[in-house]
Amino acid sequence: GPAPELPLGWFRGFILLLTFFIYTCYHMSRKPISVVKSRLHQNCSELVKPVNDSHSLNDTTWCDWAPFDKNNYKELLGAVDNAFLVAYAIGMFISGIFGERLPLRYYLSAGMLLSGLFTSLFGLGYFWNIHMLWYFVLIQICNGLVQTTGWPSVVTCVGNWFGKGKRGLIMGIWNSHTSVGNILGSLIAGVWVNEQWGLSFVAPGAVTAAMGVITFLFLIECEWTPPSLWGSELSSPFSSWGLGEGSWCSKEPSVQPAAISFLGALRIPGVVEFSLCLLFAKLVSYTFLYWLPLYIFNVAHFSAKQAGDLSTLFDVGGIMGGIMAGLISDYTNGRATTCCIMLILAAPMMFLYNYIGQNGITNSIVMLIICGALVNGPYALITTAVSADLGTHQSLKGNAKALSTVTAIIDGTGSIGAALGPLLAGLISPTGWNNVFYMLISADILACLVRVLGVVGIRAEWCLQLRKERTCSDSCLFRFQDRRQGLDVGQDPAKMCLSFPRGICTSVISLYLSVHF
Repeated sequence: GPAPELPLGWFRGFILLLTFFIYTCYHMSRKPISVVKSRLHQNCSELVKPVNDSHSLNDTTWCDWAPFDKNNYKELLGAVDNAFLVAYAIGMFISGIFGERLPLRYYLSAGMLLSGLFTSLFGLGYFWNIHMLWYFVLIQICNGLVQTTGWPSVVTCVGNWFGKGKRGLIMGIWNSHTSVGNILGSLIAGVWVNEQWGLSFVAPGAVTAAMGVITFLFLIECEWTPPSLWGSELSSPFSSWGLGEGSWCSKEPSVQPAAISFLGALRIPGVVEFSLCLLFAKLVSYTFLYWLPLYIFNVAHFSAKQAGDLSTLFDVGGIMGGIMAGLISDYTNGRATTCCIMLILAAPMMFLYNYIGQNGITNSIVMLIICGALVNGPYALITTAVSADLGTHQSLKGNAKALSTVTAIIDGTGSIGAALGPLLAGLISPTGWNNVFYMLISADILACLVRVLGVVGIRAEWCLQLRKERTCSDSCLFRFQDRRQGLDVGQDPAKMCLSFPRGICTSVISLYLSVHF
């Protein structure tokens, strides 16, 4: 007889795992440049010149890789970083629109194959003995554009398969692919960084391209139940997670909802506020991503490989922070509160890391993990659970196609910060690493302020609504729901009609927001 069908929950688990590996590869291919930086320009006086070296005896840059052998090497490396990040930021706003209109399987597969190609081409510059800045900049621009295929697509795919249940925790665990990819990229790049550094790019590029082939063969874009399972109990370890229902695919022709416009997505409550918050949060995160190994190399005086390996602890903390942020936000039902608290704590921790983090290996390890958790926790929460919640906002009337556009807007805005951070670090670092950390702390505070101002705006909106809904002169009757993400928060005040004297209506809302928002 025919082989038995697997329960639906197993398919959900498979999609969660597959998309995890997909975006792990995307981030793995981005990380080698931060490790190889310390190899492109180093202190040649501490190295032994090879016997067959053709450089003059007085050449102090014989071990550097031109054009990064000049005194302005930090600015040049910053330009290479920003070629990728600016292209990524611009492409992200367009990518979500294409992601809604093209089959995700083809879109993701093509993006991964091209990303693997351009990552490998950067490394091949070593074997082809290329020393022209424009080559590396051009490769980074192309890679930045094709890498925008990844994030909106995987978030849309996961959103199609999973509902709105414990989305913060599940997305927090799933979003650890970012840190896992950074760790793998650092470790793989570290194997060859002191020898043939080109392999530090070729190897991750080959793995990314191979994952693109696997994606083409096995990715299922959205939830579909074969007729043999209709009416059956779809039980599996994943069916008990309280994730709700996903978006169902049907092989029957039907009228599909129109994709949302860019301006329509911006009108969804919370999209602009969280986008700006992510801009500053991502500025901090990506500065660490691209400059932390070089900072450790210069300040703590480790080797290039040791600096790269030690920098992975920041991503280990990021995994913990993402899971912790998701768990807390699910328990408290307040994503904005969780983001603000972690951002507030991150500022003093970054200050302490700069001043005492290099005083011994133990201090460095502990501070890197703590800073990674507090910096990447809000970043992970906004880019996953919040994006998915906003993309399925009630004002969209079930139009799940908006998820890709909303995700692209939020992450695209964040990518502007991701481009600014490494650029500013490259410009500021020649004046001292202390100034770089002051810049990071300022950005962290601004991220928190944006969310606070967003809360104030929502409070003002609700107060105006209360005035319109008053039914008598001495009291106001109102019923309100959580408009942060268009979801009921599940608390009694949001589900019942309350009556209070006129003077304390605003105070009640303020108290409620302070506790639950």
